[in-house]
Amino acid sequence: MFSQFDLHERLLKAVAELNFTEPTPVQVEAIPPALAGRDLRVTAQTGSGKTAAFVLPVLNRLIGPARPRVSIRAVILLPTRELAQQTLKQVERFAQFTFLKAALVTGGEDFKVQAANLRRCPDILIGTPGRLLEHLNAGHLELNEVEVLVLDEADRMLDMGFAEDVERLCNECAGRQQTLLFSATTGGAALRDIIGKVLKDPQHLMVNSVTDLSANTRQQIITVDHPAHKEQVVQWLLANETYRKAIVFTNTRAMADRVYGHLVALEVKAFVLHGEKDMKDRKLAIDRLKQGGAKVLVATDVAARGLDIDGLDLVINFDLPHNGDEYVHRVGRTGRAGAEGLAISLIGHLDWNRMSSIERYLKQQFERRVIKEVKGTYSGPKKVKASGKAAGTKKKKVEKKTATSKAPAKRKPAAKPSLSSADGMAPLKKR
Repeated sequence: MFSQFDLHERLLKAVAELNFTEPTPVQVEAIPPALAGRDLRVTAQTGSGKTAAFVLPVLNRLIGPARPRVSIRAVILLPTRELAQQTLKQVERFAQFTFLKAALVTGGEDFKVQAANLRRCPDILIGTPGRLLEHLNAGHLELNEVEVLVLDEADRMLDMGFAEDVERLCNECAGRQQTLLFSATTGGAALRDIIGKVLKDPQHLMVNSVTDLSANTRQQIITVDHPAHKEQVVQWLLANETYRKAIVFTNTRAMADRVYGHLVALEVKAFVLHGEKDMKDRKLAIDRLKQGGAKVLVATDVAARGLDIDGLDLVINFDLPHNGDEYVHRVGRTGRAGAEGLAISLIGHLDWNRMSSIERYLKQQFERRVIKEVKGTYSGPKKVKASGKAAGTKKKKVEKKTATSKAPAKRKPAAKPSLSSADGMAPLKKR
């Protein structure tokens, strides 16, 4: 029960109003030390309830009687506008019985309207690094009074190239008393570098590892021959699988548009989401999927983070992601909060080795599946190495000649040329 936490009564009232009963493992692990003021570095898989794990402690720190707002007291940094929007909704739901106010600052929205909202000094500022820096450079934003800083999906922010932006924003919040960093993966050197620079004596919590991904999600692969065959398989799956809502992931915008166009031609209720879509179209696509106006979303990795949609129980990787972390974030869209999910990856001969690397990263083997109605000719490499990768054919080496080899025959010296051959004249006759 949430009553086990030392939360303000107004927050407990909101929790009860929202029918939150049993806290998730990440909430059990993270909320107590966060309430105690510790810096935290938390690894927890997508859909584990980590948003509440930092929102409740932040609100608890800031809660109090109504007072004039003169400075921003908390900042929550996130990698995408979709995730930022959903975090704002969570903050507003948990803060409904308090006097705390939050504001959202992301790309794709009117800059002047955002500047006006910043002049009102919200208690909590939620945003993406790029747009926050734009307001900082324009003189619309002061962060010297920030008490607590949250970096959510920190690994993704670094993957997207925000390392310098994140570091600068952390430096602008130099007077903060607490920093909470959450990520779905353990990340790499860049994440370790940020952790060393922005966290002070942090408590490390590994609530979920990537190997826990399969707990509620079945993971399958289907071998395919070529892109057109992939489209046939996707169309068969969407017509025959049992699902409420699905996402089809591609690696490029062009392929997303192509797949979407073919699905619409088949009268599938679908929307497409990628970086070239403006904010209005992206919001419409997500809202239609949430409300049931569409069952299928075709998307690039712009949607791999930040989407929390009830009933999303099928993920299809039309294109295999580039690495294990991206796979985790895509597949994490399903099987959330204990629900069952299915993730299917379409594997051509060029994808096999990358798929094997992802399996090794997750320390598991995906279920192989064959659909006889759309079965192709490719079924995987003929030979595989112990690592699972395809075994290539080695060219035979040309044997080097040894000392015992038969020596080449010596060439006979050429006969001396006759006078006739030397000067073109006929040979002289003896008299």
